[in-house]
Amino acid sequence: MTTNSTVQARSNGTGFQQHEVLISARDVTVGFGSKLVLENLSLDVHRGEILGFVGASGAGKSVLLRAVLGLVKKRSGSIEIFGVDVDGASEDARLAMDMRMGVLFQHGALFSSLSVLENIQVPMREYLDLPRKLMDELAMLKIELVGLPRDAAGKMPYQLSGGMIKRAALARALALDPDVVFLDEPTSGLDPIGAAEFDELVGKLRDTMGLTVYMVTHDLDSLFSVCDRIAVLGQKRVLVAGTIEDMLASDDPWVRSYFRGKRARQIDTTAQKRG
Repeated sequence: MTTNSTVQARSNGTGFQQHEVLISARDVTVGFGSKLVLENLSLDVHRGEILGFVGASGAGKSVLLRAVLGLVKKRSGSIEIFGVDVDGASEDARLAMDMRMGVLFQHGALFSSLSVLENIQVPMREYLDLPRKLMDELAMLKIELVGLPRDAAGKMPYQLSGGMIKRAALARALALDPDVVFLDEPTSGLDPIGAAEFDELVGKLRDTMGLTVYMVTHDLDSLFSVCDRIAVLGQKRVLVAGTIEDMLASDDPWVRSYFRGKRARQIDTTAQKRG
């Protein structure tokens, strides 16, 4: 993989164009005790793309996400975000970096003692100094942006359905109008209709807000329908990265089993019929 700030990438199958690399991991190793979870892993995330990050359960997908966010310490390697080396970043640079990233953790991770409106305002309170009225207005805008009804603002997390929790958590991730959003298993626990609607929402937000999306997922429907590019984690590193066509053409046994299994073939056939 290139270490330059731009890489050559396919654009809608019509040719090649330059894509800026917003996140670059190089030779990253992460372990717990004597067990290595990631070893010499390298990965780029390009501006404006929806990257689907997949792998077997327990392979380390969420570990890499947390390492990028600085929630898990790496043993070696480097991570650059927005062109800044995380390890060498000053406190002010790290703060500015954090404000440009939003995170939707698995299961939403809403604060149970706060209303939806108050949950969305948490990043605003942490990073900004805004009047209460303005924060209320901004939070309501995010509620509408993710497709929640306005009356959801005053509800507590226990009063929400699974799909509403995901949308509320996404609204919180968008609170500071980030450049990059990290989604950890965003459609897990949702029924097929709810999952498809969430995928559609993510695609629309990327297009309207110019987001870059890093999506950890097991959902084959998401990979086929909304992801521009996919990276497969296995053997503690990225086995292959590319388009869905690259996945289908891969000779790696795990990749072939995942993307060419019975369920995957059904999805592929359906997609071809729609096309």
